[in-house]
Amino acid sequence: MLGTPVSVAERRRRFRARLGSGRLLRFPGAFNALTAMLAEQVGFDGVYVSGAAVSAGLGLPDIGLVSSSELVQHTRQVARVTGLPVLTDADTGFGEPMNVARTVQELEDAGAVGCHVEDQVMPKRCGHLDGKTVVDVEEMVRRVRAAVAGRRDPDFVVCARTDARAVEGLDAAIERAKAYVGAGADMVFPEALASEAEFAAFRVAVDVPLLANMTEFGKTPLLGADVLESLGIDLVIYPVTLLRLAMGAVEEGLRRLLDDGSQQGLVGSMQTRARLYELIDYEGYNVFDARLFDGRHVAAADARGGDEDGGDEDGGGGDGIRAG
Repeated sequence: MLGTPVSVAERRRRFRARLGSGRLLRFPGAFNALTAMLAEQVGFDGVYVSGAAVSAGLGLPDIGLVSSSELVQHTRQVARVTGLPVLTDADTGFGEPMNVARTVQELEDAGAVGCHVEDQVMPKRCGHLDGKTVVDVEEMVRRVRAAVAGRRDPDFVVCARTDARAVEGLDAAIERAKAYVGAGADMVFPEALASEAEFAAFRVAVDVPLLANMTEFGKTPLLGADVLESLGIDLVIYPVTLLRLAMGAVEEGLRRLLDDGSQQGLVGSMQTRARLYELIDYEGYNVFDARLFDGRHVAAADARGGDEDGGDEDGGGGDGIRAG
C-alpha cells in the first residue's frame, strides 16, 4: 500500500546479481503504474519504461519529442508501486554529455535500476524504422562515459544501445558495441537485429550482458524466451506489447459502445471492479485509514481521562475510505 516496501538500493543489487546468471530476465513495458503492479503480480522479473510508449501516451511519435522530465516522471510513477527492477529508455540522453550525466542522476532519483542510451543522431527515430542515422563512435563513447561518470550508485546499470546494424551492418554494430563496453557500459542493447544468427554473433563478440528487444511489427523476428535464453541473451524487453493490447481493446470497445449504444456486451471482457480493487489493495487503504482514526479516538479518550463514550465505536466517524 502507498508504494513498494522494497528499497531502490535493494532492487539494484538484485538486478545486478541476476544479470549474467544464465537465466533470461523478462521485462514487459509498463505504460502506467497499474500495468507495472500487474506485471509484478503475474510474475515477471522486472518492467521497462519505453520511450515509444511514453511518447504514444502523450499523443506524440517516438522522434525525441518527449522531455527528460516527462520520462523521469513516468519512471517515478512506475518505480513507486512495484518492487520489481525498473529499466528506462533514456533515448540519446537528452543532449550533450553533461545532459546525459544529469539524465542518469534524475533516473537514479526516480527509482530506476538502470537505463540505456543510444547512438542515434537527434532527432532520433523508432529503432525499427528506416532512415535512422547514427553518431560517430567517439561521440557515443562520450555519451557512455558521461552516463557512467554521472551515476552515484555503482549498482545503477548503464546500458549502451546501438542502432548501427540497420545503418552500417552487423560487423560495424559489433565493433561499436565493443567500444561502448570499453567506455564502461555494463550491458549492450543491439537494436533491430534480423535473425537468431545475428544475436549469436553478438553473444560471441561481446562479454557483457545482452538485451534483446522483442517489439511487434519490427525488423527482429519474435523469438521465444527459450530461444533467447539458449542464445545467451540476458534480458528481453516487450516495450509496447501491453500498450498495443490495451489500445486494441479500447478501440474495439469504443466502436462497440458507439454501435450498440451500451457497454452491456463488453462487460464480460472487462477487468472487474473487484479485481481492480484487489490489484491496487483498496482494502489495505481502508485498514490504514481506520487505524489512523482509531488511534485518534484512543488518544482523545486518554486526554479525557479514559472516557470512551464519545464518538463512533470504530473511531472513523464515517470519514474512512469507502469503495465506490
